[in-house]
Amino acid sequence: MLANDRFSALPISSLFIAIGFLAIGYSMIITFVGVHLKESGSSEIAIGLINAAFFLGGILASSLSQKIISTVGHIRSFSTFASVMIITFLAQALYFNEFFWGAMRFISGFSYYALLIILESWLNEKSPQHHRGKILAIYSIIFYLAMALGQLALNIQTQNTATLFIVGSILVLCSILFISMTKVKEPVLKPFDRYSLPHIFSIAPLALVGSFLGGFFVGGFMTMVPVYILAKFASLETVSLFMSATIIGAMLSQWPIGILSDRFGRRLLLALGGFFVACVAAAFLFLEPSGVFLYFFGALLGMGIFCLYPLSLARANDVVDENKDIIEISRTLLFTYGLGSFSAPLVLSLGSALHGEFIFSSFFVLGIFLALFALTRSPIDPSDASVFVNMPSVSSAEVQNLDPRR
Repeated sequence: MLANDRFSALPISSLFIAIGFLAIGYSMIITFVGVHLKESGSSEIAIGLINAAFFLGGILASSLSQKIISTVGHIRSFSTFASVMIITFLAQALYFNEFFWGAMRFISGFSYYALLIILESWLNEKSPQHHRGKILAIYSIIFYLAMALGQLALNIQTQNTATLFIVGSILVLCSILFISMTKVKEPVLKPFDRYSLPHIFSIAPLALVGSFLGGFFVGGFMTMVPVYILAKFASLETVSLFMSATIIGAMLSQWPIGILSDRFGRRLLLALGGFFVACVAAAFLFLEPSGVFLYFFGALLGMGIFCLYPLSLARANDVVDENKDIIEISRTLLFTYGLGSFSAPLVLSLGSALHGEFIFSSFFVLGIFLALFALTRSPIDPSDASVFVNMPSVSSAEVQNLDPRR
């Protein structure tokens, strides 16, 4: 192999470090917000609306933030959006009001997804075609580990609510330090046209449904499941360990699921994934696990819900003709995933206000629906199948450019 073909992560290490700090702060705060609202006596519906505001901001960032980034550049944009995100954290620490917190979460979501666009487009700039798989794998590992660490950070012993917001602010500030000194060339962001959802459904219905439900499960897990666990066990430590176990389970399952899907097909794996999520949800409903079994079933839950989006994306790659723009279809699937994440806290909070076990009841029903829907789809000829590629659970449209299948 030629020397210039050897892979080294050192030139882009500053980007990976920034991603790590940002993901720790993001995952810690998104869980803590719901938990703190529950402890403060907020209703389930209020918690859902405030959490949904974060994902609404993220959806808008995918189209509105690119003009800002293209105008002022990546480094200035990163510093600006990170600073805005820090301001929202500190503002929440200073003043508690549900409407105010909803506005802050909306601005924070917009800023966070804009930061992901900046980081992922930078990674793409430094990713030659033959190394994209390795860079995406490193990105995914860092992201999952950082999210798990963010959940463990909830165990910081403090009587002051502001402390965790301050810690989250410090973590985001650390990401600015590494970005402000980077020598990585700034890429040019290209605008893209969106496909209509009905058009994508006619091309890859299973991919579209899988993406939406994957977003619903993950969005519900990140926002409303911590509230459910806190109500059941009245322990922030239990919430922290449960969330960490789930994310670690998700990370460990990605590569085995990829191997199985390459061998047996996405249709079968999506069906099995739906049944698996339904079974785990049934365990929470009927077995009511506690202690070490709670964390064990949490890990199983992560294995089921976090694989659905990358499996759906692989299904789209399998069924789309080569003359179609898979980049745009992939971005539409990601947008659909975002819609699922946005709708989850709204639906689950409303349902939980009516029935305490609504979250896992809905996971059970939707898991069965996905499994049955997948089984009604036609299988793909193995000769037409692509290769499974793991994608981070939370990403922007720019991550599609890192896909080595392009």
